[in-house]
Amino acid sequence: MIEQQPRINANERESETLTAIRVDSRTSAAGHYRWMICALLFFAATINYIDRQVIGLLKPTLQTELGWTEVDYSSVVACFQAAYAIGLLGVGRLIDRIGARKGFSISVIFWSIAAMGHALARGVWGFGIARFFLGLGESGNFPASIKTVAEWFPKKERALATGIFNSGTNIGALVTPFIVRAVTDKWGWRAAFIFTGALGFLWLLAWLALYRRPEEHPSISKAELDYIQSDVEDPAVAVPWSRLLPHRQTWAFSIAKFMTDPIWWLYLFWLPDFLHKRHNLNLKDFGPPLVVVYLLADIGSIGGGWLSSSLIKRGWTINEGRKLAMLICALAVVPIVFAAQASNLWVAVVLVGVAAAAHQGWSCNLFTTTSDMFPRYAVGSVVGIGGMAGAIGGMMIARLVGEILERTGSYVPIFIIAASAYLAALLIFHLLSPKLEPAKL
Repeated sequence: MIEQQPRINANERESETLTAIRVDSRTSAAGHYRWMICALLFFAATINYIDRQVIGLLKPTLQTELGWTEVDYSSVVACFQAAYAIGLLGVGRLIDRIGARKGFSISVIFWSIAAMGHALARGVWGFGIARFFLGLGESGNFPASIKTVAEWFPKKERALATGIFNSGTNIGALVTPFIVRAVTDKWGWRAAFIFTGALGFLWLLAWLALYRRPEEHPSISKAELDYIQSDVEDPAVAVPWSRLLPHRQTWAFSIAKFMTDPIWWLYLFWLPDFLHKRHNLNLKDFGPPLVVVYLLADIGSIGGGWLSSSLIKRGWTINEGRKLAMLICALAVVPIVFAAQASNLWVAVVLVGVAAAAHQGWSCNLFTTTSDMFPRYAVGSVVGIGGMAGAIGGMMIARLVGEILERTGSYVPIFIIAASAYLAALLIFHLLSPKLEPAKL
C-alpha cells in the first residue's frame, strides 16, 4: 500500500532529513540505468508530438489548398480527440495487463502508420479518418510512460522523471516547424507526414533493444534495483475499472485532466494559426516564435517536476509539495489573457510561452499524483481514465474554438478560458483529494 502522508512534526522531519541524506548517498552509488529508460520515454514523447503537431503547422497551407473553413479544421482536430478518448478507455488497462514493453511497441507501430497515412488524404473526411487512427495509436504513449516511471523510479524521483520525459513533448513541438518546412519546401506537404511518421520505427528498434522491467534487466545493478524498489507496494493484482471509478482520487485526477488538457491542445493545434492571423506569420516564419514557446515549456516541465521533488526531499509532505507546485503553475498561466491583444509579436510569444511552461509543470505533477494515490499495478488504468477525460475536453474545446473563430475571429475569449482553467481545476482537485490519501483498493 502506498504510504499515508500525514503532517510531520519537528522530530519526524529531522529524522526524515537524516534518512534523505542516507538515501542521497545510496542513490549516487546505486547506478543510473533508470535514466536511460527515462531517455527512451523522452524520445517517444518527442516523436509523439512531432506526429500530432504537423497538421497545426500546415493549417494555413491546407486551408488555402483544400478550402477548409475554421469549423472544418476543428472537425478534423475533434476526430483525433475522439479517438484519443476512445483509445484511453482501454489502453491503460491493456498496458497494465501485457506490460509496458509490448504495449508501447504496439502503440508506436499503430500511430506511426496512421501518421504516414495522412499523405493519402484528399479532403476533410480523409484527414478526419487519418487523425482518428492517429489518436487511437497515440493514446498509448502516456499510460505506458507513466507506468514505466512507476516501475523504474521510487516515489521521490517520479515527478522529476515525469517532467524530464514530458519535456520531450516540447522538443517535439519545437523541432517540428523546421522539419515540416524543410520537407514541405522540397517535396510538398504530403511528404512531411510520411517523413515524420517514419521516425517512430527508429525509436521502436531502440526500445525493443534496451527495455526490460527492472527485475528482469541484465544491465541494472542490485543496488539500483533495491533503490527503485525501496517504496512499499501491494502485491500486483488485477483491478477492474468498477473498483477504480467509485474513488474520488480517480475523479480528482480525471476532472483536472478534463479541464486543463484542452488548453495544451489549444497551443498545439491553434498557436500557428494565432501567429498567422494576429501577426501575419506563415510556415517560413513560425520557427523562432515556436522555439521560444516550447523552450520555455521545456523549462517548465523539468522545473515543475524538480520543484515538487525538491520540496518533498526537504521534508514537505507529498501532498504539500505537489499542490504548492501545481498552485504556482496555475497562477503563472493567468497573464495569457493579455496575449490576444498584444500588438508586439514577442510580448505575445513570451506570454504564451510562460503559460505553456506552466502547463507542463502542472502536467508532470498532476500525472505523478496517480502514483501517489494508487499502487503501481493500477497506475496505467487510472492514467487512461484521466487521459480519456482530457481527450473529451479537448474534443469539446476544438469545436468551441472553431465556432468562436468562425463567428468572431478573436482569440480573446479563448485565452480567457485558458487563464482560468487551472485555478478552477486545482480547487476541485483539492476538494476531492485534500490529502492525496491513497485509494483503498
